[in-house]
Amino acid sequence: MAAYIIADVDVTDPIQYAQYRTLSSIAMQAYGAKPIVRGGAVETLEGPWQPGRVVVLEFPDLDTARRFYDSPEYGAARQAREGAALMRMILVQGA
Repeated sequence: MAAYIIADVDVTDPIQYAQYRTLSSIAMQAYGAKPIVRGGAVETLEGPWQPGRVVVLEFPDLDTARRFYDSPEYGAARQAREGAALMRMILVQGA
């Protein structure tokens, strides 16, 4: 069953964040992530949530998504992101 990583990102340093995007793309390819949403317009429909940049990645299953997140490849991306963005991220199982 498909699984999704959903991230709400507030970018504070666009130049440094670009390095994160490059490295995270490498990790995404290695683990078969399919970008469903990668930025774009956001409209809040209910509640006080005011997300910045929204990213949704689809994976074949929860285990693959967890392996991606815990991988050395994505670890390098997370390290590159330090100080460049405030990230809120969840993992959900698809229907």
